Amino acid sequence: MKTVFAHRGIPTLAPENTLAAFSLCKPHGIRWIECDVDILADGTVVVSHDDTLDRCTDRSGSLYDLQAGDLVQIDAGSWFADQYMGERIPTLAQLITLVNQDLLNINVEIKSCSAGWAMTERLIDNVIAALDHLDDGRELIVSSFNHLALAEFKRRRPQTAVACLFEAGQLGDDWLSALQKCQAEMIHPAEHGLTQQMIGDFKAAGYRVNVYTVNDLARANQLFNWGVDGVFTDIPHRFPAKYRAIG
Repeated sequence: MKTVFAHRGIPTLAPENTLAAFSLCKPHGIRWIECDVDILADGTVVVSHDDTLDRCTDRSGSLYDLQAGDLVQIDAGSWFADQYMGERIPTLAQLITLVNQDLLNINVEIKSCSAGWAMTERLIDNVIAALDHLDDGRELIVSSFNHLALAEFKRRRPQTAVACLFEAGQLGDDWLSALQKCQAEMIHPAEHGLTQQMIGDFKAAGYRVNVYTVNDLARANQLFNWGVDGVFTDIPHRFPAKYRAIG
């Protein structure tokens, strides 16, 4: 079984990590989505890759200075196309409502939360509270580059499958220790520099392997032939239906 994950929704068709981008998945037969989550000053969990507003909104500044009420004043879509003017940064609760409605499966990436450990713990707690509203039958993976946070999440919600993320060039000889400490079921390595031998090592150790971010169909095919279980991509709608509909 091979799986294609819609990375931040379909960010080549709509602004990344918005409800507009995620709502395109069902019409394209995509069953798995991936999103990033971080936290506002008042504890609201939002779907955002960056901890600043600068790249994907009409505002500048830190997420950690915002309250939930501020979100209605922030345009997260007009930078991408006029038709998305007024698109908002969604909360995780809003995204879970869409996931339940469209019968999607979800990979939630907990960001490293540069606001410190106290806010990271609050983020973990509030992510768990939001995930409790996922309908039965919705599949879930939680991942993070912050393996300390991921291990703490797993301790608090052991029934959820978790995955350790690794950036390109950071997969040292201690990758197995990190996965074991997090009680992870999966490893999510970067595509760049990944070899067939490395994938074989991950699989031999008993882990599922999902690779990010693969935007070349031939490279994705190579990775699948090497034994990779899934890929994260910005172009999930361009993959053959046999990958998009599975999962």
